[in-house]
Amino acid sequence: MITADLIKISENQGSNCGDSSRTSTGISTIVSTDISSIGNEGSVTSYTESPGGNRYYIPSSVGEIAIPFTHQVFESLAKGYKFYKDYGRLGGFSVRKTTEKRDDDGKTILLKHYVCSREGFNDPKDDSGDKVVQRRRTASQRCGCKAKMVLKYMVGGQYFVFSFVELHNHPLASETGRQFLRVNREMNINLRNIVFNSSKVKIGCSTSFSFAKELAGGYSNVGATLRDFRNFNRDLKAFVGEKDGQMLIDKFKVNQENSKSFYFAYDVDSAGHLTKLFWADPIGRRNFELYGDAVSFDATFDTNKYNMIFAPFTGVDKHDKCVTFAACLLSQESIADYTWAFDHFVKSMGRNPVVIITDQCPAMKIAVPASFSAKNGLIASKHRLCMWHIIQKFPVKLGNPLCKETDFMEKMKNYIWSSNLEIHEFEEGWETIIKEFKLEGNKWLSDMYAIRSSWIPAYFRDDPMFGRLRTTSRSESENFFFGQFHKQGDNLCEFWIRFQTAMERQRNETARLDHESKCTTPTTISTWYIEDDAADLFTRAIFYKFQEEIIRSCLDMQIKRMSEEVDGVTHLEIRDVKVKDKIFKVSVSKNHAVCSCKKFVMCGIVCRHAFCGLKQISVTKLPRSLVLNRWMKIADSGTSSNSLVVSNDYFKMEQISLKLTNIWFDFRQAVNKAGVEVDMLDYVHKSVTQLNKDLDDCGDIVEFTKKDHMAAMVGEQPVGDLTVLPPNVCKNKGNYFKRLISEREKAVTKSKKRIRKCKKCNATTHDSRNCLKKQKVGTKEQESVAH
Repeated sequence: MITADLIKISENQGSNCGDSSRTSTGISTIVSTDISSIGNEGSVTSYTESPGGNRYYIPSSVGEIAIPFTHQVFESLAKGYKFYKDYGRLGGFSVRKTTEKRDDDGKTILLKHYVCSREGFNDPKDDSGDKVVQRRRTASQRCGCKAKMVLKYMVGGQYFVFSFVELHNHPLASETGRQFLRVNREMNINLRNIVFNSSKVKIGCSTSFSFAKELAGGYSNVGATLRDFRNFNRDLKAFVGEKDGQMLIDKFKVNQENSKSFYFAYDVDSAGHLTKLFWADPIGRRNFELYGDAVSFDATFDTNKYNMIFAPFTGVDKHDKCVTFAACLLSQESIADYTWAFDHFVKSMGRNPVVIITDQCPAMKIAVPASFSAKNGLIASKHRLCMWHIIQKFPVKLGNPLCKETDFMEKMKNYIWSSNLEIHEFEEGWETIIKEFKLEGNKWLSDMYAIRSSWIPAYFRDDPMFGRLRTTSRSESENFFFGQFHKQGDNLCEFWIRFQTAMERQRNETARLDHESKCTTPTTISTWYIEDDAADLFTRAIFYKFQEEIIRSCLDMQIKRMSEEVDGVTHLEIRDVKVKDKIFKVSVSKNHAVCSCKKFVMCGIVCRHAFCGLKQISVTKLPRSLVLNRWMKIADSGTSSNSLVVSNDYFKMEQISLKLTNIWFDFRQAVNKAGVEVDMLDYVHKSVTQLNKDLDDCGDIVEFTKKDHMAAMVGEQPVGDLTVLPPNVCKNKGNYFKRLISEREKAVTKSKKRIRKCKKCNATTHDSRNCLKKQKVGTKEQESVAH
């Protein structure tokens, strides 16, 4: 056994990759060896053996027409290099360019060498010295291979094969290994598009590589490796580099030139670094015209590599879905930054929103009244605070024993959340609860009561649409939505591309809902014609809200008193079985209805009490004074154009991407139809080969380089000095890794973790390695052995 192993080792050392001094030109008879003899060769590999025992390998799976020969003529160096690359691809080795000789003018190449990629040797690293250098553990493929093809210049600009060496001093790649050769790996336009388009929807390189494998039918058909995918993503980021801020501003300028309705503004610090950015596209501005009565504003974090906060301005559209009006990137959460963003929002939209809702951020508390004021003849906005954020602070400020072990919160919420209470009813209820639980001296409750007009629903009952938003949940939903596209490591150009993708999805969903509302009819439940009228007027989502009110008006209403009609108006007193100890006063006519609950004023939805009154006077068609345009199917008719004008380059790239996808699909269809029939596959192969030849005969085609492709994806690199530098990495309070974590949040996070228990005694304070019970058992065993 040992002798046989030594013989094998000796044969392996003599057959492969020695130094150049061992290379011999002596050649013996060609021998064909099966794959069972040489493990990493193809199914049939030809080699020659020199008198010294060295083996030299010849590509044997290449057709005669694809083998170079001396004095073969090529029209250009590029075609010669392509021919040798195809030869290497079929033969099982990679090719690279090396030595060249130029004419005296320095332009014309007289002699060009193309060699096997394993030609030469790697220079040894000089590790002399006291300093220890840690290097990556890499393997060298260089083994002094002499295989090459040399092209020489001919009169007329053509080149001929001056020298061709066919033999290799190393085994050639097997059928399964050829996919990993560099000559067979290329990130072509189609693969680049897969990586780039996948990144738009937060799909990483690993998943996009798997997706490309499914499209191609196997990893060997992809034409690249996972490392190539990742390297292209790296190169794309490197292409942007320090030009990030300037490239994004240049994109915005192009958008503004293509569409005058595109609005953007930016600001830089004294060193030229971008600090603030605001933008609003034409569709966002049009949406504000329709749905800009209530705006929610909240910042989100970890959407870009600079830690700039991302804050969209969010509203509610006619389908009761979130709609984005504009957005901004800010380096700080300061009064100045928020004031700057709010001022540009008002300037871009042309008016103030009716109401804007935020959290209790101290900077916003000052910036909102300053920016959304009555200056320039505008109507000042009402600043409303998020009720949810305030309610969440009750246990923190008052303690868990009071809030969770008593009925304090249950009683308080009855007065805080109710929209049916008048102001005096709320104030009386608040004072009663404070006295009951002896909280008169609590400063935080006193502060919340002092600002009650900015967060309690009772104070918004008389203002149109002020009850549409009571919390910043719309902004939280938007932040979650954008989080499906943005990543913390995105640069600004990537952030903008992902933002556009997110907006395309949001607006496509709106288009789908528009189609459903216009082309389908929802099922009605009652026999009242007013329900059919509402189905014709409103979008599906809003109709279902009206339908609920109509059904409740038939089931839950009790008429306590109804007066005679005076001047066309009938007054009713109605009791709602769902609301205890409350009588609603309703005044109805053929053209209008008013209810003391004021739901229509606050939210734009007709309440069940009003519907009950309308039914009593036999109204069969919804009064048009109770129909708001913002909820109707035709809400956006007559406004500015829905389409956003995009640059010609972007439109061209989208067309190219679609065309490449269709070509690839058609090719896959042809291969699938051929199946495993050899004749059919030969026919497909010949057709593709002839197509390549026809394209080559068309003349030299201007190559769409990798750099050109990246420029089309993320934008052209700026020329000259940069006027806008990328932002500095910011430190904001909302960044999870840099902000202070409260004890409550730590406790909540800890409670979600799995509790580890000792396997010996089930205790949670230690594990089995240092369990006292285990130590006692070990001590007893030692004592027994000693005795």
